[in-house]
Amino acid sequence: MKLAFMYMPSPVGRLKLVATDSTLVAVIWDNENPKRVRQAELVEQLDHPILLDAQQQLNEYFQGQRQTFELPLDFEGTEFQKKVWQALLNIPFGETRSYRQIAEQVGSPKAVRAVGAANGQNPISIIAPCHRVIGSGGKLVGFAGGLDNKEILLKLEQQQK
Repeated sequence: MKLAFMYMPSPVGRLKLVATDSTLVAVIWDNENPKRVRQAELVEQLDHPILLDAQQQLNEYFQGQRQTFELPLDFEGTEFQKKVWQALLNIPFGETRSYRQIAEQVGSPKAVRAVGAANGQNPISIIAPCHRVIGSGGKLVGFAGGLDNKEILLKLEQQQK
């Protein structure tokens, strides 16, 4: 299967947006581990409607004009990963949750490390807000985009809340 992609500049660096014909499947950080997110054959398509919509909504988010995203998403992963990624979508703008809270929310309170691993494999960064998940003590931990970018995203949301 071929997927369409385009790059977009952002305050947290260049992002690669990836989509099928009808859904967004990935937001990938520049210079991240290429094996973190599964990708099929990619074809650059600068006029793809899903990619253009995602770019517009992300730009609105970065400009403080959007707190929620309205995009068709398609997560590819295990059932457990999909539960975790769905839980990410339920974290309110400007708030955070701990890995433990997410584990409890998905019905696996002892699976804190598995939640961390699933969070780290989230293919749709920012839109499925894995940056809102923090360590139990409130410490910023693990983020594919880097801890500096995680802090930028959290501060951006706190200022807009």
